Order: sequence, then C-alpha cells, then structure tokens
Amino acid sequence: MTYCLSVNIDEGMVFCSDSRTNAGFDNVSTYSKMHTFVWPGDRVFVLLSSGNLATTQAVINRMNADLDKAAQPNLLNAASMHEAADYVASVSSEVQKQQSLRDGSGGNLEATFILGGQISGGAPETLLIYAQGNYIHESNEHPFLQIGEAKYGKPILDRVIKRNIQLEAAARCALVSMNSTIRSNLSVGLPIDVMIYPKDSLDAGRRFTLTEDDPFYRSIAQSWSAGLVQALESLPRFTWETDQGK
Repeated sequence: MTYCLSVNIDEGMVFCSDSRTNAGFDNVSTYSKMHTFVWPGDRVFVLLSSGNLATTQAVINRMNADLDKAAQPNLLNAASMHEAADYVASVSSEVQKQQSLRDGSGGNLEATFILGGQISGGAPETLLIYAQGNYIHESNEHPFLQIGEAKYGKPILDRVIKRNIQLEAAARCALVSMNSTIRSNLSVGLPIDVMIYPKDSLDAGRRFTLTEDDPFYRSIAQSWSAGLVQALESLPRFTWETDQGK
C-alpha cells in the first residue's frame, strides 16, 4: 500500500511519501514514490505515485524518455501546470492500456498521482490525477491532497493545515500525518521522503529521507504521542467526576 500527501499554502509546498511496496506477504520492498523534475530558475515538478508499481515506473520512464528526445509534449515545454497535468494523465492512461493488453490476469494496473510544482511566472499548484485521467485541485478550506491509505493521516491535516500556516509547521504536520498512518497500517512504511519547497524559489527545495532510526523522526513520533496523552488528560471531566471531589 501507499500513503503520499501534498500541501499547498501561502509560503510554498510540502510533499511527503512513504516507500513501502507490497506485492504479497513474502515480497515487501522499498521504492521511492517521490519523483522530481527541476530546471532551476524556470520550473519545478514533483510527482507522487500510488498504485501498480509496474505502471508507475513505466510512466516515469516514459516521461524521462520524452524529455530526452524532446517529444511533444513533455514537462519542459508545458506552458502551465494544467498542461503538465494533462500530459501526465495522457501518459498514465496510455501506459495502463498497454499494461492491460500484456496482462491476462485481470489484476489492478491503475495508478494515481499527485503533481505539484511551479512554472516561472505562475503560482505553485498541486493536482490529484486519477487513474481515469481526470484531475482536481486541493480546496481552499483544506489545501492538501492525499493518495493511497489516506484515512489515518487525514484528521490532523483537517484540523491544522490552512493556507496561512508556516511552511515548516506544515512539514511537521505532514510527518505526524505519515507517522499516524504508519502506526495504524503496516502496509505503509519507512523510509519517508520529504520535500519542502518555498514559493517562487524555482529550485529543488529541501529534500530529505527519514528512516526509523533517524533521531529527528523518532523525536517527532515520540513528541506527538506524548502530546496526545497530555491533551487527553487535560480534557474537561464528566460532571460526576467533578462531583466526587466535593
């Protein structure tokens, strides 16, 4: 399984993804689900992937091949984020058709993507590209997108992520969302890839990978768990609890 998320706020964007791929109980591997395409000063794209591994790898390979041979279209000649999303959706749909023709097992060959980035002169944008090829923006009320095993990490995002949140605070919130998912679903696992992109920087931002033994990741996980316990203890008491103290 997979869990990936993006946050698009006033100060920039945050991307976070796990690295576990499960092809059966005896075939668990790690593959990065975060792919970056950067032309400093001109454009930056981040692609998060969920779904069939063969499909997602074929999509990335096709996109790189299109860049190498200057095919029309490709990420470098897309005039807007919407054109880039149309291109990714088209490649994904074509790859899925090719995969289904080769595969006679009837397995699920679908893939879903989050495409985020910024083209010089435009605003940072994030879009969720469905397996069918259509796509959506995040909402103003909840400026984040999720793919994969989204339900465990959504409550913290719903409560905390707003357009005016500070960029590093949004990144810490994304890590708490990921940690909550990992704690609740064994099919989502470390390492975690994180990218923090300041608005209008048009560079690779701050990208790093966190493992289970990373002191910063362990501190985030332990602090969040302790904070939840403390918050629970500070909740108002039932009336009969307070009456007992009289």
